[in-house]
Amino acid sequence: MANQNALDFSDQAIIVTGGTRGVGRGIAERFLAAGAQVVVCGRNAPDELPAFEGREAVFIKADVREPEEIDAVVAKTQKQFGRIDVLINNAGGSPPADTATASPKFTNAIIALNLTAPFVFSQRVFAVMKEQDHGGVIINIGSVSGTRPSPETAAYGAAKAGLINLTQTMGVEFAPKVRVVCVTAGLVVTEQAHLFYGDENDIAAVGATVPIGHMAAPQEIADVCLFAASSLARYLTGEQIIVHGGGEVPAYRSATKLEKNK
Repeated sequence: MANQNALDFSDQAIIVTGGTRGVGRGIAERFLAAGAQVVVCGRNAPDELPAFEGREAVFIKADVREPEEIDAVVAKTQKQFGRIDVLINNAGGSPPADTATASPKFTNAIIALNLTAPFVFSQRVFAVMKEQDHGGVIINIGSVSGTRPSPETAAYGAAKAGLINLTQTMGVEFAPKVRVVCVTAGLVVTEQAHLFYGDENDIAAVGATVPIGHMAAPQEIADVCLFAASSLARYLTGEQIIVHGGGEVPAYRSATKLEKNK
């Protein structure tokens, strides 16, 4: 039975890839607030590290597309904290690109970041977690782009779809010692939201189309990750948790006279 302090991660070591901005930063700060020791990695050091009440995350410079750099993050985390309790494969993304003309080089790079890197990082961390008495948890950050059409981000959508299947497969193979969960995010407001949605008015207009009334904040994705990593979710593995505020209303709804007259 889960204890009353299930959301207390004191003394636990957490790795968040791409944890210096956006959703990753929100996740890092949420786990810091829960008492965890947090390691974030990325290609560039941020001006300010994720922090909570004077406690900062540890930054390790790494390109997660390079297996040897993944190995370095895992080794340094294990050396500093003696354990790895949770891995959150958050690093990802894609600029828009025309599906009909996207080059193989571009496509390979997007798949490497969004699918291959989480695969390799999970392999390396599983090798550590399976030797720990308490095992561990791997959380993959997915996207609704992997569950519906993804115009101008086809490679990204395909990679995120693959991440769901990877979660299911690892959930079977890594059990019972290590749980694997995919937290699939809907529309999120981050520092780069304007590149996809426009200015503040546009972002508000897009948010109004979400049934719950707004686009997600990184912290709302982070709260679900905290739950998924905790003993409250101890029977969840190989699962996808969709966090999209009710999703996107089907297009036909806005085309009908009935909807327009409301």
